[in-house]
Amino acid sequence: MAAFDPVIPHWPDAPPTIGALATTRTGGFSLAPYDDGQGGGGLNLGLHCGDDADTVRRNRALLAQHVPGTPAWVSQVHGIAVADAASVQPGAAVQVADASVTSRPGVVCAVMTADCLPVLFADRDGKVVGAAHAGWRGLAGGVLGQTIQAMRAAGAGDITAWLGPAIGPDQFEVGTDVLDSFVGGAPAGERAAVHAAFAPYPGREGKFLADIYALARLFLARDGVTSVAGGEYCTATEATRFFSYRRDHVTGRQASLIWIK
Repeated sequence: MAAFDPVIPHWPDAPPTIGALATTRTGGFSLAPYDDGQGGGGLNLGLHCGDDADTVRRNRALLAQHVPGTPAWVSQVHGIAVADAASVQPGAAVQVADASVTSRPGVVCAVMTADCLPVLFADRDGKVVGAAHAGWRGLAGGVLGQTIQAMRAAGAGDITAWLGPAIGPDQFEVGTDVLDSFVGGAPAGERAAVHAAFAPYPGREGKFLADIYALARLFLARDGVTSVAGGEYCTATEATRFFSYRRDHVTGRQASLIWIK
């Protein structure tokens, strides 16, 4: 089995009192099509995608050795609900949410993705952290703003963010429905900038290549978060490192996690 090999965020503004990582598809026990893409065991963390449940639990147990507590796994539905990560307890009913926040040390916020954008948050004093799952529906619906609002309600001051591994701007093909959702929902003064995040797909009328990283930066700035790191990965093209639903359809899930030390 390959070694556990997470992405450690390059996040210059992150406070020293927090920890964060994003898993990859390598270093676990799952078999194809949830493997590591190279014939070895995959670190699939999703119980909902068809993999053997006991194997996924082994993968989650392996991950738990690298974080201070059991991650606050929530049921993600491409919505905007935000959970208190400290209230997500092992053995309890799974909460439906697409983000979580905490101000309690040792509590681990977590989101799973396989092309959607994971966003990790921390206030500069390291007193409040959060994680959000931002597929295009959640992003357009306001999940990032809801997470920021929940963090501020928990006492966060100035907030910084990190954009984790997601589908890149050369791979995220969408139709006019997605473009219209974003442009139509944007304030008049932002519509040109939002539209600029959608490049016409050459030779495919009515199709666009969406830059989910650029869209996230616009939405974060709307809520006063302008210190944003990350955004350099592409889950769809980095096949031996990340799971990708768009690329493989039947696939596992990686996770992005953050906690207060």
